[in-house]
This record gives sequence, structure tokens and C-alpha cells, in this order.
Amino acid sequence: MKYRYTKFTGDLLDEIDLEDLVSKLSDLLLSSGFGSAAGGPGDGDDDRSMQALHDAILEALFSGGVLSDDALQQLLGEPADGDQEAARQQLEDLIQQIIERMMEQGFVTGAPDLEGEQARRRGGDGAGDSAPPVRFEVTDKALDFLGYRALRDLLGSAGRSSAGRHDTRHLSTGVEAVAAPKPYEFGDTMNLDPSGTILNAVQRLHADGRPTTGAIEVEYGDLMVAQSEYQSSCATVIMLDCSHSMILYGEDRFTPAKRVAMALAHMIRTQYPGDSLHAVLFHDSAEEVPLKQLGRVRVGPYYTNTREGLRLARRILERQKKDMRQIVMITDGKPSALTRPDGQIYKNAFGLDPYIIAETFTEVNACQKAGIMINTFMLARDHDLVAFVRRVAAICRGKAYFTTPYTLGQYVLMDYMDRKTKTIH
Repeated sequence: MKYRYTKFTGDLLDEIDLEDLVSKLSDLLLSSGFGSAAGGPGDGDDDRSMQALHDAILEALFSGGVLSDDALQQLLGEPADGDQEAARQQLEDLIQQIIERMMEQGFVTGAPDLEGEQARRRGGDGAGDSAPPVRFEVTDKALDFLGYRALRDLLGSAGRSSAGRHDTRHLSTGVEAVAAPKPYEFGDTMNLDPSGTILNAVQRLHADGRPTTGAIEVEYGDLMVAQSEYQSSCATVIMLDCSHSMILYGEDRFTPAKRVAMALAHMIRTQYPGDSLHAVLFHDSAEEVPLKQLGRVRVGPYYTNTREGLRLARRILERQKKDMRQIVMITDGKPSALTRPDGQIYKNAFGLDPYIIAETFTEVNACQKAGIMINTFMLARDHDLVAFVRRVAAICRGKAYFTTPYTLGQYVLMDYMDRKTKTIH
């Protein structure tokens, strides 16, 4: 019997870095409704269909650098061969294997077919031309991973691979010595500085004219303790503007804002364990969302109720017993809505409404009296918005940043980490 030997080329699936692929699919997985800018907050579910996932993987394979040139040639073959049907089938099989691998590793999961189940219970089979497309859902593992990758990419682009904690000008008697030792005082941590303590004892004995050939007696006044920097804790509320303007004008501003919020949450959880972070969405009204749900939120109704967002953020921060309390507000629009005492929402999107602005500044003053700093990151440069934000910064002694969706992450993370004054007294 004759055998025909061919070159072993390996499995194309093994050449794909799945985590790198998931990162390249982040715009789809963190979709904010940009694909349906004319619709409402409940529209735009087509980007959660398996077909949308299929198309995004296909784009990543050819344009995202997921596969090498040799792998692509192996996958598609030579055009002169004429067997393009087999090449297309091999490509479809590879994409299906990738989707199955993503499910096996817990990045996505199949969404329950609620409509099909309802049809089945009514006596139908749930099939037919009107059957909805097969959908998928993003898992918490995928969102946490995307937050980690966003943090790594943002810090890497800024030339910083890691971050410390919030340093202050105050010194304490901790474990890590970063300053000259000081005499021990009641209440200090007994982190004794041996050399300083013994030196004090020897100098005292010499001053008394006593010999030092024998044992050195250490007295209370000889004790020296090492000093370390006092590291403060910080409570932060990140306010995300999810009004409809965040996905209008041909630009998705909300997905980058979500990505930054997820990176900040991951950084605080892993590198600043003493800090706290809460997320508030503001649109026609405002509500707090769990951090693990940040990757799933979408743009909301049309208007911008900045006052209600600030009020909710202030109430959250007033419950936090931290050294620093701050609001990080990301917005692209001027205040255009207000919640009245009776619960009705007053709206006016034309210019700066004096009533809305006055009530919003009243809330800004309340934040200032509570010791809460407001740092605003603007994704637009509308004249009215600039004037409003500058006044907010002046009242709360905060900062106002003019940024874009592409530089937003660096501004937010660097501002958060640079709240340190590493001065040794």
C-alpha cells in the first residue's frame, strides 16, 4: 500500500491568541447602541446576535492581525487553485470553532431564547421565518478581562506599568521606612529604628561620663522609630453622561467612557484596595449602577440632568469615611434637564437655561461644602459647555479637562494616580 505524505501545517485555531481576539472585539462586546443612533435605549440589539459576533471575528481575522500572513494564506489557499468554496467552508468552520472556544472559556454565553420558549408553551414550535436571530451575552469574566486590558493599555501608553497608592505630605510610623527616624511618642507604631536607638543610648552614656564597654541600657527617651509616608484613601464616584448625544454626530463617545470606567474600577480593586468607586449614570434623571454592570449599560434618554447626577453622587460620597472624596464627571453636553420637587422632569435643550443652571450650581456648592472635589472631563468644546464646566471647577477647586474619546483614558487615570505629593519632611 502506498502512502501520500503532506506537510503538517498545524491547527489554525491554535495560532489564535483568544485573549488578544477578545480585546479586538471589545467595541462589539461593550456596545453602547452606537449602531442605532436614531433609536431609543432599548433598540440596537442586533449587535448581540451571533451573526454580529461572526462578522466581528471575520473582520478581526483579516484586518486585526490575529492571524499571520502565512496562516491567512493557508486558510484561503491560492486563488489560482479555483477551489474557493472549500476555502470559504474552512473559514466558516474556523469562526465557528472560535465562537465555541470563547464559550468554553467563559467569555460569551448563549442568550436564552425567551420568545421561542413562549411559542413552545403556546403550542407552537417557535420556528419559522419570524424566529428571532440567535443571540449571545457577554459574561462577567469577559467584562473584567476587558477592564484589565483597558487598564494595561492605558498605563502602557502613558509609560507607567503599575501604580502605587495615594501618597500625602503626612508621615506615619508604618513598616516601610522612607524618611529619617524620629523619637518615639506614645501611640506610634513600635517600628523601632535599631541604629538610631542604640546611638542615642551611647551618646547619653558618654554625656553622663559612664563607660560603654559593657551592656548598653536603653531608656525610654532613647527610642527612635522609623517613619513612612501616610497613604490616604479616596472615595470616587464616576459620573457617566449617557444622554443621546454621546452616540450622535458620527462618533461613539460612550463606549470609550465605559472602557475608562471599567479600567478605573479594575485599578482600584487591584492596586488601591483601600479606595472605593461607585458609578452613576445621568441622562433625563440619574441612577447608580453596579460596577460589574458597567460594560452592559447603554445610552439612555435624550437630555442631560447634571444636577440629579451630582446630587446622587454627593449622597453616595457623604456615606464614605475617606480622606479624599471626589466626583469624576465625563460629559459631552451642557445641562438640559432638571428634576423638580414633585418628581417631574423639566427639559430645555436650547442654550443654557437659567433655571437649570442655577439649580445645578446650587448642587455644585453643596458638593463644595461637603468637601467633595469635582473633576470634569469634557468630550466636546461647545462654548456653553466650556463656560459651565469652568465655573464648576472654580467653585469646587477641581479641574476641567478638554479631551477626546481617544485620550480620555490617559487623562482620567493619570489624574487619579497623580494625587500624590511625595514630599519628605
